[in-house]
Amino acid sequence: MTKRGSRRKSSKRAERAARAEAEGKRDFSALKLWSKRIALWGGALVLLGALFLAIAVGFAARSLPSFYQLKATQNAQTIVVRARDGTEIVELGPSYGKWLSSEEIPQVMKDAMISVEDRRFYSHPGVDIVRLTGAVIEGVTGERSRVGGTSTISQQLARNVFLNSNRTLDRKAREAVLAMALEWKFSKEQILELYLNKVYFGGGAYGIDSASRKFFSHPATELSTAEAAIIAGLVKAPSRYSPTADVDAAVGRASVVLQLMKEQGRIPQNATVDVSAVKLKEEAGQNSVRYFTDWALPQLDLLLPETFEPIEVWTTLDPGMQAAATAAVKANAPDGAQGALVSLDRDGAILALVGGTDYVETNYNRATNAMRQPGSSWKLFVYLAALEAGYTPEDRVVDTPVSIGGWSPRNSNGRNIGETNLRTAFAYSINTVAAQLGNEVGFSQVASMARRFGVTTPINTYPAMVLGANEVRLLDMTRAFAAVSAEGASVEPYGIVKVTTAEGELLYQHEKARSTQLIPDHVARGITDLLQAAVQTGTGRAAQIGRPVAGKTGTTSSNKDGYFVGFSSGITTGVWMGRDDNRRVGGLQGGRAPAQAFAAYMRYAVKDRPVEEFDTELQLPEWQLDEEDDYFFGDPDDYYYIDEQGNLIEPGRSDRPGGAIPFPEEGGSFGSEDGMRPRVPAPPPVERVPGPRPTGVGEDGAPQAIGDDFLDGAIGRDRPPPRPERPPRN
Repeated sequence: MTKRGSRRKSSKRAERAARAEAEGKRDFSALKLWSKRIALWGGALVLLGALFLAIAVGFAARSLPSFYQLKATQNAQTIVVRARDGTEIVELGPSYGKWLSSEEIPQVMKDAMISVEDRRFYSHPGVDIVRLTGAVIEGVTGERSRVGGTSTISQQLARNVFLNSNRTLDRKAREAVLAMALEWKFSKEQILELYLNKVYFGGGAYGIDSASRKFFSHPATELSTAEAAIIAGLVKAPSRYSPTADVDAAVGRASVVLQLMKEQGRIPQNATVDVSAVKLKEEAGQNSVRYFTDWALPQLDLLLPETFEPIEVWTTLDPGMQAAATAAVKANAPDGAQGALVSLDRDGAILALVGGTDYVETNYNRATNAMRQPGSSWKLFVYLAALEAGYTPEDRVVDTPVSIGGWSPRNSNGRNIGETNLRTAFAYSINTVAAQLGNEVGFSQVASMARRFGVTTPINTYPAMVLGANEVRLLDMTRAFAAVSAEGASVEPYGIVKVTTAEGELLYQHEKARSTQLIPDHVARGITDLLQAAVQTGTGRAAQIGRPVAGKTGTTSSNKDGYFVGFSSGITTGVWMGRDDNRRVGGLQGGRAPAQAFAAYMRYAVKDRPVEEFDTELQLPEWQLDEEDDYFFGDPDDYYYIDEQGNLIEPGRSDRPGGAIPFPEEGGSFGSEDGMRPRVPAPPPVERVPGPRPTGVGEDGAPQAIGDDFLDGAIGRDRPPPRPERPPRN
C-alpha cells in the first residue's frame, strides 16, 4: 500500500469520526430539546391538573352541605323497645346515639381512632400522599395484591356520607376530591367530630355514642382507654371484630390499636391496659320477642306524628312471662306442628305473645295473622246467645241425633247421652246440643255475639258455624274470653304503654279504652259457670293449675287444629297448635297439648297474683222469674237494639253518639218495621224436658186457685223434692 493510499484512508476515518461527533452533538441537542419540551409540557400538564383539581375541589366545597346540615343528616330511625319493667328487650334500626361535640368526645377516643386509621391526619390535605405512594409502590412491586388501605379519615367520611363502597377508580377519584373539599371547608376538629359521630361500628350502631351504649351500656363520654381501643378497632371490619360476635377477635384487634398508640406516642410506652377485663353488655335473647314487636311497632304510624329522631317504646310485655310462654309452646307443640300463644291482662295489656316455635326459622305470626278454625271453643258464642235468650246452666236439654237442613252433626265419641243439663253439655262439648241451641236462638244471633265480643274475621251463618267452622285469629278469640273474664265488659288489646324520645320527652301515652258492657251480669256469670265446669270436670281438665280456671277446648276435624282459651286471676290466655299446611296432626286435641301449654304458662303467670274465685251466683232478671208476658219481654232499657246501619246499641243509651258496635253483615235482614229490633226477641216455642213447675202456677201459666199442698194431699201426688242449692264452685 502506498503512502498516498494510507493518507487517503486516514482522511476517511477522520471524516467519519467528525461526522459521528457532529451527529452525536446533534442527537444530544435533540434529546436535550425533547427533555426540555417534556419537562415543559409535563409541568404544564401538572399545573393544568392541579388547576383542574383545585377547581373541582373548590366547586365540590361550595356544593357541600354546611356543618350543621351534615350533623342533622340521619338515614333511618332507631327504636329501642322496652318491656313493662323498663328493661330493653330489642333495639331496631340503625342507632346513631347522642351527637357528641368535639369537646365532649374523650381525647383517648380521638387518639385511638387517629392511631389506627390515619396517623398523619393533622398534616395531610385530605389525601395522604406518603401513604398513597407507598401503597402504589407496593402494588407495582407485587408486595401487595391490590392497592388498598390508603383511605384517610376525611376520605372515609366522604365515602360514608356521599358515596358508596364500590372499589372503582372513578369512586376513588371522587372520594379524593370530596375529601379535599371537606378539608377545604371544615377544620380538622369538625371533620373528626363528623367522622366519630357517623362511622359504622357494626350491630346497627353508627357513631361512638351508639357503639358505647350497645357494647358497654354507657355513653361514649365515659369511655376508658381499653374501650376506646375496642371501638377504634371495629372500623376495619365491624362484623369480624364485634365484641358481641367474637370476644377474642375484638380483644386481639384492640391490642393492635393500643400498640400503635404507644408507637405514635399517644399513650406512654409503659402504660398497662387490660382489654380482656372490659365488661361487655349482655345481649338479651330476641327470638320470640320479635313476634310481639312485629305486631306492635307498625302501630306507631298511627300513634305518632312523622319523626326520624331516636325513640324508646315502652310496652306491656313481661319478659318472664314471654320466656315462660315460649318455653310452654316449644315443650308441648307436637312434632312437625307450630304453636302460638297470646296472654292478656284484665285491662287488655298483652303480657306475652308467641307467634311460632322459632322466629328465626319462620317469622310468620300465627298469633295475630293466622286464620284457623277454633273448633268447639267457638261454642262460647253459642252458649252466650242461649244464656242471653233465657237459658240457665241448670236448664235441662237432650243430647239426641239432630238434623238441620240436611246437616247432621255427631258427637266426637259417636254416642248420645240423652237428657242432661246445659252445664254438662258445655263441659263435655256435646255437639248435638250446641247445634240445637244455635238453631233455636238463630245462627245470625250467634254471629252477632261473636262480632260483639271482638271477632273481626268474616262469619258465615250456615249451621256448621256453631261447631267452629269459621276461621278466626287467636288474638280475637283471646280477646273474647278476656271480656268474659271482665264480667262481660269489652276488652281492647294493646301493647304500647308510652313512647318517648331518647332524651325522655313524652310523645305518646296510652289511655284506657272506654269499656262497654257487652252482656248482662247474669249472662256473664252463667257463661263463667259453664267455662269453669269445662276445666273442673270436662274436656279442659289438663288446664287445671291448682286455682280456679275457666276455659274451653277446641279441636277441628281430622285433628288439624287444637285450641284452648281460658282465664284465671285476671289473666286470659289463648293457645293454638297445628301445621301451617293445614294437614292433620296425630293425637292433637285442644284438651291435650294446647291445654297443657296453657297450664305450664299460667302456673308461672299467676304465681304472684292472689287466688280469685269466680262469681257464678245467678241473679236472673224479672222477665226470667215471672212468666207474665210483660215480664217475659222485660224492660226495654235492658235490651240491645240494632239501628238502621246494623249497629248494636247499648242498653238504655240508644241515643248516645258513638255507642254503636259493628254488627255482622251475614245472616240476612232483620225484618223490623221501624228499623229497630230487640237483640233478644221473644224466643220461639222450644221443646224442653219437663222440669219442676213453679208452685202456684198451672200448666197454662195462670195462677192456681188452690195451693199445691192441698192438691198434693187430695190426690196423693208426691211433689218433687226442692232443688238443692249449688255449693260454691272452686
